[in-house]
Amino acid sequence: MTASAYAQNKPAPQDAAAEQVDAKAGKFSFKKETHDFGQLAEGPAADYEFEFTNTGKKPIIISNAQASCGCTTPKWTKDPILPGKKGSIKVTYNTANRPGPFNKDVIITSNAQQSPMILHIKGNVKAKAVAEAAPAN
Repeated sequence: MTASAYAQNKPAPQDAAAEQVDAKAGKFSFKKETHDFGQLAEGPAADYEFEFTNTGKKPIIISNAQASCGCTTPKWTKDPILPGKKGSIKVTYNTANRPGPFNKDVIITSNAQQSPMILHIKGNVKAKAVAEAAPAN
C-alpha cells in the first residue's frame, strides 16, 4: 500500500525563491553573438571584441571562457560587471596554417541568467600563394 500512496503524491512545486534569484541575476545583452570575419589572409591573427551590457539586476562574474579549439583564444573582463555597465570578451583566431572556412565557438561560463552563453566566430582563410621555384638556367 505504501507504493500506491507515493504514486498519488503530486510532484513538489518548483521553488519560487530560486526562480526569483534567476530573474534578478545579471543578464548579458551582447551587441552581437556571431561575428563573420569574411575573407582573411593566412598568417596574421584576427581579433574581434564582443561587447555586452549587463541588463540584469546583479553583477555578472565571468568564471571562464573556453574556445572550441586551440586555434581560438578568448580574453574576458575579470572584474564583476555591475548592472548597467559594459564588459567585453576578445576572441583571437590564429589563421597560421589554417586555410579554408572556419566556424568556432567560445563558451562563456558565468553567474548570468544565460550560462553557458555561446559566442560564434566564422570566416574563410585564404591560403598563402605558393612561391614558384625560379627556373634553372
